[in-house]
Amino acid sequence: METFNYRLVSFFGFLILVSIAWITGTRKRIKIETILGSIFLSWTLGILTFWFAESRVALTWINNNLIALIDASHKGSIFIFGPLALGPGQTLPDGTPSIGFVLAFQVFPSVIFFSALLAGLYQLGIMQKIVQLFSKVFSRILFLSGAESLAASANLFVGIESGLTVRPYLSKMTHSELLTLMTCMMATVSSTVMGIYVISLQNVFPNIAGHLVSASLISIPCSILISKLFYPELKQPETFGKLYEDKNNISHSTGLIGSLVDGGYQGVKISIGIATVLIIVLGLEALFDLVLGILPDFNGQPLSAVKLLGWLTYPFTILLGLRPEEWEAASQILGSRFIETEVSAYFSLAAQQATNNAFTLRSMTIMTYALCGFVHIASMGIFVGGLSVLVPSRANEISIVGLQALWTSFLATLLTACIAGSLII
Repeated sequence: METFNYRLVSFFGFLILVSIAWITGTRKRIKIETILGSIFLSWTLGILTFWFAESRVALTWINNNLIALIDASHKGSIFIFGPLALGPGQTLPDGTPSIGFVLAFQVFPSVIFFSALLAGLYQLGIMQKIVQLFSKVFSRILFLSGAESLAASANLFVGIESGLTVRPYLSKMTHSELLTLMTCMMATVSSTVMGIYVISLQNVFPNIAGHLVSASLISIPCSILISKLFYPELKQPETFGKLYEDKNNISHSTGLIGSLVDGGYQGVKISIGIATVLIIVLGLEALFDLVLGILPDFNGQPLSAVKLLGWLTYPFTILLGLRPEEWEAASQILGSRFIETEVSAYFSLAAQQATNNAFTLRSMTIMTYALCGFVHIASMGIFVGGLSVLVPSRANEISIVGLQALWTSFLATLLTACIAGSLII
């Protein structure tokens, strides 16, 4: 009965978040077909994920295979870096032990491997067929333009690269289309970095990989729902009623091997980008905390940026349907994501669970869904900068859309978590 009450909180949390999206937006006339279609698709995906035994088997299969891929990526990193690449408690065949967790040597090689693998699948034309399938579903059920459907589908597998799939249409996309594109970018995670989250949480949440895939999938219709409530479509999109294929990722000059190598190089750039952002953001956060240290303590504890953001996200945390004793820890983790990125937030979640057993299994699942997205200032800058390069004539508008997308993607990830919280039995 107690669990049912928390599930009820999650359900009403969904309704409240939907209302907040409309109230804080332009409050223009919405396209009811898109709104109802988004709600239908998001809840259908959620029900399939949590209520059907076959889906749980599928998620377990996905989870096991993703972990197998991560283990395969470790073989190369162990060959190059030796014990530095070993996770805590692992040893080399000669008995050399791990020195402990080192992010650069144990996580970033997985990013490089996944990036190369994804590039190879694109070169073979496999990913295009999968993206096209999802594109058709989104276009027909959600009544989106062809460009929106294609970009939203691509976001299941890539990040900023999804903008390349609709590059010819970016200059003529409406404001609403741009917001949907950027919300989908920020409310999902790309396959290339999913390994980081799996590595961070698999010791405390063994089925993490399957749920990350499910979270990204459910977040697409949730992103569309929130963005279309916040800024409804007021014009007729140029590509409405049309479907397009992504042909940008096939290279006829390099071939499969060249694509794998190029994908690996791209993974190196992504890894360096993640490391750069973490170094800068965590350093600035520490500097800001020093400034806050001048102020008097609050309840015997010094003020910090994470604590302030935790207070701001506290009301939203309550809507997720967590237990009251979990609210404070959860809000601090959710708030930290805005500046420390989702990578640091997932590691914080894992640390809280490992040391304090702070969350129930249900709450761990909800938090996994809530954190599954690039909802932070650094990613907003990356996405705004990337799209501005692709279409410089709309750089100012894209900057405005970026700020709006930071808000709508935050709501979208919470919406996904509310669906999970409502349906977990």
